[in-house]
Amino acid sequence: MKKVVLPKDLNGKTIFVAGAAGFVPGHLSEFYLKLGAKVIGVDNFITGSRSNAEYLLKEYRNFKFYEMDIIHELPLADLKNEKIDYIFSLASPASPIDFAKIPIEIMRVNSEGTLRLLELAREKGARFLEASTSEVYGDPQIHPQVEDYVGHVQINGPRSCYDESKRFAEAMTSSFRTKYAVDTRIVRIFNTYGPRMRANDGRVVPNFINQALRGEDLTVYGDGQQTRSFCYVTDLVTAIHNVMFSYGPGPFNIGNPDEKTILETAELIIKILNSKSKIVFKELPKDDPVRRRPCLAKLQSISDYRPQVDFEEGMIKTAEYFKSLA
Repeated sequence: MKKVVLPKDLNGKTIFVAGAAGFVPGHLSEFYLKLGAKVIGVDNFITGSRSNAEYLLKEYRNFKFYEMDIIHELPLADLKNEKIDYIFSLASPASPIDFAKIPIEIMRVNSEGTLRLLELAREKGARFLEASTSEVYGDPQIHPQVEDYVGHVQINGPRSCYDESKRFAEAMTSSFRTKYAVDTRIVRIFNTYGPRMRANDGRVVPNFINQALRGEDLTVYGDGQQTRSFCYVTDLVTAIHNVMFSYGPGPFNIGNPDEKTILETAELIIKILNSKSKIVFKELPKDDPVRRRPCLAKLQSISDYRPQVDFEEGMIKTAEYFKSLA
């Protein structure tokens, strides 16, 4: 497979980002605005942050934003005469607390919402990238995870609204490529962290940092030996960029292969915050994956991607962000 040739700038290009007020898509939008592109963002703020959208509107004149739910609509009238070059499907809530609160909304945005975005890509002749997830592997029985592994997913469990709808979104994306020759890409995102995460996100990093900042005990589920491979958000955006401008549809695993236990993560956060917090252990939630680490060989076969931000450096930056909110 040919190596990706990345553009030096994107002046004159228009990029459509679904979920633009969210954590990763907000960073992605800013990345492309800095490259000179016009970015059109949509978000219904079900989990996205108004402050993220307001920041981009304030800082970048090439950012246009619509508050709307892509399950029901897109700004088609305004886009009628707009040339769109690239579409990023990043609108899905992705936190465990969301799985319990808004499962139907998650399933609909990854099915009906993805369909709307693909139809827009077909109409505009735009390249389309579906941001899928490592959750399509479920609680994996092979390690590290490779893209041709079909997964070990519980279709009726507490995480199934996300796992299964993302598997559907991948299938829909592939079907549009096969039937309509839409130029598609698929990435599978592994655990990502960094500034602008939701404080009440429910995921490991914000949970631990905010517990430590409040001087509360850090809650570790199970024995803490389950693993995650945490990728700093700027590295993840770089990986997405590499895939969007690659020559193949994927799917591509993206993230950081530096595998850490949950207990190691808790201990590091206590250390960098000089916190008096203790660690307490609670029962492991149902269907919580025991191990997570991406095999990046496929991504690295088409790009020069290597994560640049190490674990401790990224955690310090993220902790500083949450401190600023206190």
